[in-house]
Amino acid sequence: MAEFEDRHWTSEDGLRLHYRDYPGPAGKPPLVCLPGLTRNARDYEALATRLAGQRRVLCLDFRGRGDSDYAKDPTTYVPPVYLADLEAFLEQARIERFVPLGTSLGGLVTLLYAARHAGRLAGAVLVDIGPEVSADGISRIRGYVGQGRSFETWMHAARALQELHGPVFPDFAVADWLMMAKRTMTLGSNGRIVFDYDMKIAEPFATPDNAAPPDLWPCWRALAGRPLLVLRGENSDILSPEIAARMLREAPGAELVTVPRVGHAPTLDEPAAVAAIERLLDRAG
Repeated sequence: MAEFEDRHWTSEDGLRLHYRDYPGPAGKPPLVCLPGLTRNARDYEALATRLAGQRRVLCLDFRGRGDSDYAKDPTTYVPPVYLADLEAFLEQARIERFVPLGTSLGGLVTLLYAARHAGRLAGAVLVDIGPEVSADGISRIRGYVGQGRSFETWMHAARALQELHGPVFPDFAVADWLMMAKRTMTLGSNGRIVFDYDMKIAEPFATPDNAAPPDLWPCWRALAGRPLLVLRGENSDILSPEIAARMLREAPGAELVTVPRVGHAPTLDEPAAVAAIERLLDRAG
């Protein structure tokens, strides 16, 4: 794994938020990785290691995830606040131009950012998310987020993930489930293995308007004219083929890559996903 520095920034409401900084050449816009609802900066370890030395990669922990502070007020676990946190990060890290890579929730934050600051984006990658999301997928996620389960061993944790997400990743071996467990979980204070996020993120997500903002098509259209990549899991229940096709119509020149035999969301370890991201970064400069 490539070396990185653990760094922090401060939100408007005083939270200490964490990111990983994988160094790269100063002359290229950095890749800023924004994770999904229950995920964290560790999701991007393999991608950042592959790009090491070629591109600076910044992997953020949203508030309430990973090594970032948990919010005192759970009503702040919503996309507009994540957007404000991203804006604060960019200001404090002195980043003027960058390429966001947003997975699921991170993609929604990318779209919101584009509506305000599209000119600062050298390109963008959306991972299994679009301006509209499937109600079936949202319902499935609501069924497990915030349950607060814990496990005695890493193997128990891996087996639990396999039971929950087996249809999403039908080709995963035991080693893959163990890797996912170590990306998404941590050792709790009581010695048991727990999910690495604040269980209270589920509270606002239970409200439909907070789960996904209602109309993000203007945000997507704001991205048109720059290098764009949409990565879709072949079996995704969040980003439908129809919405993905419309995204290409409304932003001509965007590339759509369907990652075979995965659902929501591709891990970005897949060869098709890696190759597509590298193409996008080449186009973004």
